[in-house]
Amino acid sequence: MAVRIRLRRVGKTKEPRYRLVVADSRSPRDGKFIENIGHYDPTKEDALVVKSERAKFWFGRGARPTATARDLLVKSGFGDKEVPAATRD
Repeated sequence: MAVRIRLRRVGKTKEPRYRLVVADSRSPRDGKFIENIGHYDPTKEDALVVKSERAKFWFGRGARPTATARDLLVKSGFGDKEVPAATRD
């Protein structure tokens, strides 16, 4: 099973919010996921929260982030070398 760390869109129309989730790469964007490891609200400043311990756990298990998720993880305080290379689904 290929596990990805990606964004899941929640919120109302014109008011997007995202959850940073660990999911099987075959599941749809807003479908089934394994674990929620953070959230992001692009309409507010400093509205990015990541459970760093859980993210590191999933990196160790082979989960790879999407490009946008990787950028957000680096922005949240992870070092550029700590986060695995992005994958394209």
